Amino acid sequence: MPVRARVLLLVLCGTIFLEGIDVAMFAVAVPTIRSDLGLSTSEAAWVMSAYVLGYAGFTLLGGRAADLLGRRRMFLGALTVFLLFSGLGGFATTGWMLIAARLVTGVSAAFMTPAAMSIITTSYEEGPERNRALLVFAGTAAGGFSLGLVIGGVLTGFGWRWVFFAPVLLAGALLAAAVRLVPAEARPSRSGNFDLAGAGAAAGTMVLLAYGIVRLEHGAAGWWLTAGSFAAGLLLAGVFVAVERRAPAPLVRLGILRNAPVVRADVGALLFVGSFFGFQFIATLYLQELRGWSSMRTALALVVMGCDAVLAPTLTPRLVNRFGNARVILGGFLLAIVSYGLFVPVGDDWSYAAMLPTLALTGVAFALAYGPLAIAATSGVAESEQGLAGGLLHTSTQFGSAVGISAVTAVYGAVSSGHDRLVAFRAALVVPVGMVVLGAVVTVLGLRGVSPTPPLPESPGRAGGGASADRASSVADVRSG
Repeated sequence: MPVRARVLLLVLCGTIFLEGIDVAMFAVAVPTIRSDLGLSTSEAAWVMSAYVLGYAGFTLLGGRAADLLGRRRMFLGALTVFLLFSGLGGFATTGWMLIAARLVTGVSAAFMTPAAMSIITTSYEEGPERNRALLVFAGTAAGGFSLGLVIGGVLTGFGWRWVFFAPVLLAGALLAAAVRLVPAEARPSRSGNFDLAGAGAAAGTMVLLAYGIVRLEHGAAGWWLTAGSFAAGLLLAGVFVAVERRAPAPLVRLGILRNAPVVRADVGALLFVGSFFGFQFIATLYLQELRGWSSMRTALALVVMGCDAVLAPTLTPRLVNRFGNARVILGGFLLAIVSYGLFVPVGDDWSYAAMLPTLALTGVAFALAYGPLAIAATSGVAESEQGLAGGLLHTSTQFGSAVGISAVTAVYGAVSSGHDRLVAFRAALVVPVGMVVLGAVVTVLGLRGVSPTPPLPESPGRAGGGASADRASSVADVRSG
């Protein structure tokens, strides 16, 4: 891969790393922020949920906007907004200021991440080159989250506002590099007006469903609000489908949802990422609440899960080339079943050595599954819909993280009311096990009819039915210099 193409990939991976450390650092800093600003329990919960609502609610729209309005334009604009509102969050003095900053930061990430992914899938040839780029991208995302736990613990020690200011410095450096390196593109041609009705219906549907998922952790309290959110979201989803069927230039071509491999990859990503975040959340509670570990000690204990940042770009490509994408994904799910299963009988005096196999295997499982899922979610999709494919994938992962965390929280709360906390932790750990078992079943369904020998690498220029002139120009821009 030419030097310029490598540097471009480094910049694009830098943005997903930025998003990962931002989420992780903030999660570590929330208790300190709550104490310093005097936030109520509900305000602290909304500070956490605002980012999820913004990200999950607008990722689908953000991905399609990259296709219709220009990938470079959306990427640079969203990165700029991310930078500005991350900085503003550091100056917050009240809960509502922090909630607003996190909401807008989440929305900007919803436009930035799919745009970055679609730049990768349209700038690198489909086949081994693109696969390696996507695996590096996926490994960087998980590595950012794992390292963010440690960095967040360190920065919180100096003051929680540095959790907001540090990403500003990184975002500024990435923005300066991206202006020079992200290839220019012709303005996408589209007939008719922008599908505003579809965009509004899509965003509303995602926000309502995400809100319903976030509210699951409240259990029976306010159940009518949770049920109402789901009902309104599903009703609006029906409106969205009706609008898209009639729109002359739909925001989302509904036919992409009939692409079985893409849908399976998105469902698999939802289940796998949901299980990962659900496990990480309940493991953090176990270490801090039951064992009394500090946030820094907990972060250092969990950082071993970041081994996927090394394995994803090194080991996973070799396994994909030898065994095929679907089989590697299945291996990741099976390894995750073993990993989480080993932790279910956790005791109140387990040594770190007893926990280490689960933590290490979880990182390996993530390296095997997440990158190949990203490849499967974008393979065979036309260049003009790569942003949409990326949006669908990241929407799935955001919903997955919300489902995983909300589900383990709901189970933990329900069981802890009648039993001791250790029993509640064990019950909650069954949730991630169940999610990866279901994900393995979905993956097995996709293995039917797959040749035991992986397909030969595609010849240059083939990309989901032929490379367009815009794609050829984009690749030439990346490789020039």
